[in-house]
Amino acid sequence: MYYNCTNGREFVSAAGLKKLGIETVPAIATRAVILDMVGLMGRDPVPEGTPFNRKEIDAALKRQGGMRINKGDKRYGSVEPGLGVDGANHLASLDVAMAGADIPQNGIMILENVHAEEAVREKVSEGLFTLGPSRITGAVQAIINPIFVY
Repeated sequence: MYYNCTNGREFVSAAGLKKLGIETVPAIATRAVILDMVGLMGRDPVPEGTPFNRKEIDAALKRQGGMRINKGDKRYGSVEPGLGVDGANHLASLDVAMAGADIPQNGIMILENVHAEEAVREKVSEGLFTLGPSRITGAVQAIINPIFVY
């Protein structure tokens, strides 16, 4: 099952998706908010399996600050901290357009491996996020070139 209870058998093929592919994501320009979960938790990196729920999101919003696990870290890509169910529902209720985590039941796009260390170090909490359309057709994921202006 895919977004909006769409059965994959209806549109998934070996050549790619016949609908819901990355090419359907429009160009985006929106407000971006950075949440410094490393600063909030006081652990670098945040221990794998740590959920970010409403309590943590609201606490981070008060602090205003996003880090990611370093690429060279042997734990990178295995089990990682991230949104809990309550946190995902809370972000969806705030009408976010995209998040650095998986919230597929609400049609919220997923961004992974966002490099935000410089902005967090400079205590930047929000700015303008832009993303051009992908030139790939039928994919469920793609390397993108997001831009954060602050």
